[in-house]
Amino acid sequence: MTELDHVHRIVADRSCAVLSLDIFDTILWRRVPRPTDVFALLGARLRAEGLCAEWVTDATFRRMRILAEQEAREDAPGREVSLFDIWRAMPSFGDTPLEQLVEAEVRLERELTVVDLDIAEVIKAARKQDIEVILVSDTYFTEDQLAHLLDRPELGPLQDIRVFRSHQHGAGKAGGLWNIVLRDLGRSPEQIVHIGDNEIADDEVPARLGIRTVRHRRLDEGYETLLEREGEPVEPAGDPAPDLDEEYGDFGLTALRAAALRSSDETSVLDIAWRYGAGVLGPVLTGFAEWAAAKAHEAGIPVLWCPMREGELLSELINNAAQARGWAVEARPVWLSRHVTSLATVNCLDTDAVHRFVRSGYRLTVRQILAVLELTPGDVPGLAAELGTVVDNGDIAERIAVALTETPHLRNRLTVTVTAARERLIRSLRAAGALDGPELTLVDLGWGGTIQLQLAKALKLAGIDLAPSGLYLATNDRAAQVCLAGLRAEGFLAQTGEPAEVAAAVSRSPEILEQCVNALCGSLLGFDDDGEPMLAPTTDSPSQDAEHTAAQEGIRAFQQRWNRYVANGDWPVLAGARARLARILVAALRTPTADEAAVFGNWLHEDNFGSSLITTLLPDDMRRALPYLAPGDLSDLTMRDAFWPGLIAASDPGLAEMTGAIVAGRISEQAFEPAGEPFDSRLRYQTADGEWHEVIRSRVRINHNGLSFARFRFEHHDTVELSIAVPGRPAIVRVDWIEAKVVGADQREHVVRWDSPEDFAFLHYADCRWLGGNLMEFDSPHAAVWLPIAPKAGIPAVSSGQVSVAFAMLPQSMTGLAPRMPGAKQAPPGARIARLSGRLRRQYRAGGLGGVAAEARRVASRKLGGPS
Repeated sequence: MTELDHVHRIVADRSCAVLSLDIFDTILWRRVPRPTDVFALLGARLRAEGLCAEWVTDATFRRMRILAEQEAREDAPGREVSLFDIWRAMPSFGDTPLEQLVEAEVRLERELTVVDLDIAEVIKAARKQDIEVILVSDTYFTEDQLAHLLDRPELGPLQDIRVFRSHQHGAGKAGGLWNIVLRDLGRSPEQIVHIGDNEIADDEVPARLGIRTVRHRRLDEGYETLLEREGEPVEPAGDPAPDLDEEYGDFGLTALRAAALRSSDETSVLDIAWRYGAGVLGPVLTGFAEWAAAKAHEAGIPVLWCPMREGELLSELINNAAQARGWAVEARPVWLSRHVTSLATVNCLDTDAVHRFVRSGYRLTVRQILAVLELTPGDVPGLAAELGTVVDNGDIAERIAVALTETPHLRNRLTVTVTAARERLIRSLRAAGALDGPELTLVDLGWGGTIQLQLAKALKLAGIDLAPSGLYLATNDRAAQVCLAGLRAEGFLAQTGEPAEVAAAVSRSPEILEQCVNALCGSLLGFDDDGEPMLAPTTDSPSQDAEHTAAQEGIRAFQQRWNRYVANGDWPVLAGARARLARILVAALRTPTADEAAVFGNWLHEDNFGSSLITTLLPDDMRRALPYLAPGDLSDLTMRDAFWPGLIAASDPGLAEMTGAIVAGRISEQAFEPAGEPFDSRLRYQTADGEWHEVIRSRVRINHNGLSFARFRFEHHDTVELSIAVPGRPAIVRVDWIEAKVVGADQREHVVRWDSPEDFAFLHYADCRWLGGNLMEFDSPHAAVWLPIAPKAGIPAVSSGQVSVAFAMLPQSMTGLAPRMPGAKQAPPGARIARLSGRLRRQYRAGGLGGVAAEARRVASRKLGGPS
């Protein structure tokens, strides 16, 4: 139950005789983040009217007006000042009469103040029960000025409402005004219920007198945290003025978000998800939905089509926006996906195009790819021996593409499959009515516009003269291909990668946004012969489903609150605040809170491009790496490392603090790099033919714990050994652990680790030494430790892998003149014998006598010098 629900119960029970209310930030709120931000807008208006010097900026005028009020109060101790007193403390602006300047401020206050509709309902309920309503306010406004501000249809007639003003009685609520209220009313304190926002004047002081109080907090602690991460001022009033629209201020976002969040007073995981929906995604998606509806209204487009799975919620939000504004626009969900549109447009005569389609899935086996293409193993005998092979590198994908296109028969089979998939797609669109009109406008979250581009190709191949348009929350630079194809693709927060900061943040970490908007159903696999969608099974847990539902309810709660004001009268379109909305979303993606990380980090992600792979938003291996990560390491992570790097940072207080400082511009990422030239850890991999391949680099940084982390990815179908130059420079290094996740010829993933002195004793060191335990000394930038990756995994070779190294580094001089560590030791003779015999046993088990011979060749290669 919220505080206002409690008041409604008191009123309904007639258990009070008087309902007392504060005025500002209770009955009326301003469309600015802080009350003093009105003065910045006033300065702009006076300057535009020639009533203020040109050199006085908005921020300067705001500070002048704040100081003028302070000086006026200091000059009138013991009494309340008026607005005229305050303006007498301001400098003279030419011959402008004082009354005109005061009137300008009152006029602007009238424009920017808004009736709190929830409070208006309480007043209406009190009047219905014949409960006396009074207003008690600390204000410098005169009676006439206040009457002008309160003359609103939502509040009804004011003649029967008594107003107690601090200026009228010469005392504020914290300094005697409440005693005057009790005296003049002739009521006992317990007969009065007071609602106000100030902790002291509206709560503590009247409560001490026995008045029942209800704190109507403007901002709660959790919301203040959100505003701080968005760079929005909260307090003190001396902070710089934010960027505001001269007519609409902040469009009411600060107050309406606060009001939405006030309606939730729990602290459970469901509440955290709900608050994320109401405070972050709700404003953003409300603005997006209103923008899309406005675009359709202005262009005369009656129907918008929202691809599933996001389409269910997006169409609901758009329909709500259109209805609130009175626009004849309808949004409908339609079944489309990147997977089905890509399959419907594969050029089966082009080996490269087939190769790209094969590689578009993640960790699919050859058998799964054939199934997607509606082929059986017997249809492609050239791949019969590789059905279980995971397509995790370009060589395998190339062999599949060649096998699928090397004969006319197979090309024809593929063409039949693709054509049938396209016809089922068209059949589904016709059944939905999406092809009935002259326009087909999609509304989607966006990113690269792939669905729109592929759908346009599919329609063209089907002989349908219809070019789909797209309205997106944001698109990245890949969407330029859509525009180059002559298709209209507009972005709300970002378009074709600009503004770069917004596009980069949203397209790098889209997962939480997508998952919160998705319907609770499986991903689209295709269509049956009747055009009905065929869906994958859902993989979410019951707890994730509950949190997902809570987030969507929060989104709806904000839009409902926004639309109440839209329906109440003249109200600005939220699209005008898109820069503010972008800040809300970007800040939430870059610097989530620890609570958000705790909830969303366990959400499951399904790779829905033909794969059944399930991962979490915060992968387990990244949890282990947390103590070693620097902020720059988060920037280096790929989508396969982590869908939401900010979520990783939020899980560690130190890393979160450093990341937040970088996002706020207080420090640079380079602060975590060792002095001198930037240095890289370097990985090379050796294949069974004895060749060493390209260098893969990972920037070396030292984080707030003094620790470092490096991660590499490689892919080659017969890799057997790795070489890692851990520090990429002369250094003494403590290697805490090395972990490799590799896929072998057995098509299984193997995880191998080196983290004990015994593990490190059996490695080969090139231009570096094992110092015992987990210490190593590297003498040059190319000094490297060699890892027998395939033997360690017990397989002949690996086809792809990911290697992570967690270490601490003490850089040494690049001159090579630094003294070497005393007592540097080689592995003892017994260890060397055990190491060699152990390797021979592993090679014999993995590859028979041929494996033993290959190991002998590698040992000889080392003696002659390893990779440079």
